Amino acid sequence: MTRDNNLLGKFELTGIPPAPRGVPQIEVTFDIDANGIMNVSAVDKSTGKENKITITNDKGRLSKEDIERMVQEAEKYKAEDDVQRDKVAAKNGLESYAFNMKSTVEDEKLAGKISDDDKQKILDKCNEVISWLDKNQTAEKDEYEHQQKELEKVCNPIITKLYQSAGGMPGGMPEGMPGGFPGAGGAAPGGGSSGPTIEEVD
Repeated sequence: MTRDNNLLGKFELTGIPPAPRGVPQIEVTFDIDANGIMNVSAVDKSTGKENKITITNDKGRLSKEDIERMVQEAEKYKAEDDVQRDKVAAKNGLESYAFNMKSTVEDEKLAGKISDDDKQKILDKCNEVISWLDKNQTAEKDEYEHQQKELEKVCNPIITKLYQSAGGMPGGMPEGMPGGFPGAGGAAPGGGSSGPTIEEVD
């Protein structure tokens, strides 16, 4: 987990224009050369704004004893880390799914391809889940998974209907549908661009 890591350095990427939650995409690159010098860069994909830092091997160095201690602690607490990692993955998956489904049905390219009633059903459930997430940041994995299943119960039939109607249309699925839909062979909505980035655990 992030909180257990050794801090080598930090920098900020500023000047990112206001955008809906989850829309900004930051590409982070780690590059380590043969001399142990690490370059870390972050680029905002929409504006091209970039910042970076160089970490040399004389900064934040650990003694051999410190390294051995950290390795032992990592092995000792592996089970706890795995539980926490699964919990964070479930939370991120639910959040990404909700935001992507919301973004999908709000896309103007779907106008006329989805009924107002179906659109509102998805929006209402997505907003309900997003509100629940805001109030339950420390929920358990099974709680996040339950919320996702409930959201899929609402979204899947509607998205399935969209895919079926697209089968008889030139060009297939209407434009504006990111990825596939849950339960189908395509990519899950979490792969779309409007989902939040992965959360770091402090």
